[in-house]
Amino acid sequence: MLAGLAGEAGPYRRLLDELSGLLRAYYARRAPSGIDAEDLVQETLIAVHTRRATYDAGQPFTAWAYAIARYKLIDALRRSRLHLRAPAEEADALFVRPAAEAAMAARDLEQVMSKLTPRTQALIRDVKITGLSTREAAEKHGMSESAVKVAVHRGLKALGQEYAPQDGKEGVDED
Repeated sequence: MLAGLAGEAGPYRRLLDELSGLLRAYYARRAPSGIDAEDLVQETLIAVHTRRATYDAGQPFTAWAYAIARYKLIDALRRSRLHLRAPAEEADALFVRPAAEAAMAARDLEQVMSKLTPRTQALIRDVKITGLSTREAAEKHGMSESAVKVAVHRGLKALGQEYAPQDGKEGVDED
């Protein structure tokens, strides 16, 4: 996408070709009978092309493209007056590919962790994400176990203060 935005036709054409295959699979799983999946693919490709200037290069391309695809499907359902039926527990799977969700979570984690020192980031990753014991992390980083515990605790506390709700009413609905 970035090469296409820079005016390179070859990479942009390859992007649209690959995206059309992904969209065909996306609509094949989601579009009910009575809605032409190929029409949706073409509408989505046109929308991606005409709205390419709105793409934020700092965000995953697939999330942006699948958002457009989702809206095109919703528009088609409205036009046809058909309704998509799915169990509530599967609702997220209708709109986000599992790999896209993991990629977005990893991106968010990197953004949050970037506020910490590299050493604290590494310790939190090792102890809280990778699952190393405090002893294993201490050996890996040449620190005492208590120093690892303190660094992890302080890092998590700093993140908690950074991302805590400002009004202290997280999850409280004022209605």
